[in-house]
Amino acid sequence: MGTTANIRIGTAGWSIPRAAASHFDAAGTHLQRYARRFDCAEINSSFHRPHAATTYAKWRDSTPPGFRFAVKIPRAITHELKLQSAQEPFIAFLRQTDGLAEKRGPLLLQLPPSFSFDSPVVTAFLDEVRQVHDGPIVCEPRHATWFDAPVTSLLEHYRIARVAADPPPVPAAATPAGWSRLAYFRLHGSPRTYWSRYDAHAIAALGAAMGGTHADQVWCMFDNTASGAAIENAWELREQVMGRDLPPG
Repeated sequence: MGTTANIRIGTAGWSIPRAAASHFDAAGTHLQRYARRFDCAEINSSFHRPHAATTYAKWRDSTPPGFRFAVKIPRAITHELKLQSAQEPFIAFLRQTDGLAEKRGPLLLQLPPSFSFDSPVVTAFLDEVRQVHDGPIVCEPRHATWFDAPVTSLLEHYRIARVAADPPPVPAAATPAGWSRLAYFRLHGSPRTYWSRYDAHAIAALGAAMGGTHADQVWCMFDNTASGAAIENAWELREQVMGRDLPPG
């Protein structure tokens, strides 16, 4: 990863746990307070339910100019339709997230653990997606069939970056792959998913892994939010990787 890499470190959502509240300015909404400390966040609520374009626009307007949002693609597309007959729902999702304007970052395509790779289905879906959206997309597959060379080449062809996930469902899932210009790390908490806080050794290893990429953009999102650990881990990683503490609130 060169010195020109654009590094963003944040959390899933922007909730500020009570234990960490003293580190944040008290004025404003949680998002406004969060965005004074971090430069990105991952919107996960879009996975469960649609939001109006005006809601996305409100989030856009609540954050500084350099702030960016990753947005999770709805479960209706990934889990219910399983990527089939999904172009219209995807277009509707795009129209909603257009409210973020220039602050819309990568779209996150997280697939069910049971979703095995099906070349015709995946190729048809990615064709449809790329007909209407040219922006960054990251994919978090969780079935072992997604982690061989032909699938990686297919993702690269469509400029899709494969997420580096922890805990990884298979060993290969621990490292970024696919489109090499974007690396996206998602930390769910280990050993207890969504709960466990990463210790200093794990943060150091993660920083080294991020430093080993050659991507133009490197994103790292902590999803271990259930106990409030995500904010602390994001803080620690940013200090290590970027060589400085968070900006003052």
